[in-house]
Amino acid sequence: MGIETHVLTLETLDGVRLEADLVRPPNACVAAVLCHPHPLFGGERTNAVVDGVFRHLIAIGAAVLRFDFRGAGGSEGDHGGGIDERIDVSAAVDTLSSVTDAPLWIIGYSFGASVALDVAHPRADGWVGIAPPLAAMSGPRVAGTDHRPKHLLVPAHDQYSPPEQTAAAVADWPATTVEVIEGADHFLNGHLQHVAVRVAALIGAPAAM
Repeated sequence: MGIETHVLTLETLDGVRLEADLVRPPNACVAAVLCHPHPLFGGERTNAVVDGVFRHLIAIGAAVLRFDFRGAGGSEGDHGGGIDERIDVSAAVDTLSSVTDAPLWIIGYSFGASVALDVAHPRADGWVGIAPPLAAMSGPRVAGTDHRPKHLLVPAHDQYSPPEQTAAAVADWPATTVEVIEGADHFLNGHLQHVAVRVAALIGAPAAM
C-alpha cells in the first residue's frame, strides 16, 4: 500500500495561500522542504528535478513537503523576485515541522536553491542546493554565515553558475561542501536519479528501504 500524498494549502505570514503536497509517513527518518525553480520560466512544484527528489525521498521513508511559490502553479500572489519567496519557504518549514520531529532540511533547485539559502529557519538542520545559480543571482546569502551544513550539487557544465564560479562564491562559507555532477548541465537531463540519491545521502536518509 502506497503512502498517501496530501494536497494542502499553506498560508504565509503576509496572507498568501500556497498550494502544496505533503507526505508524512509514520516514524519518518528525515524531513525535507523542496523549493522549485524560477516561476517566470515555468518552474513549479512538479518540475522534473524536484519531482525526482520528492519521489525518491518518499520511497526511503522521509517526510516531504513541496509547494508552489507565490504566483506559480496553484498558489496565490505575484512573483516576488526571490525576496517574498523567503516567506513562502518559512511557511513550508513551519508546516512540515508541525507534523514531524525528524531532522529537517531545506532543499532547492536552481532559483529554489537561491531562495532556500536565504532562509535561516531555526528548525532547519541544513540546506542542499541543487544547481544553485549563485553566479547569476549574485549577493550574500543568509546561510553563508550560518554554522549549519550546506551541501551544493553543481553540474559540471552549468550554464548559470559553473563549479569554479560557485566555489568562489562560497569560499568563505562555513560547513559547506561543493560536489560536481559530472556530464550534467543546469537542467540535469539524464542525471535525475543520481541527483535524488545524492540528496538523500547528504541529508542522512537511508540508501533504501
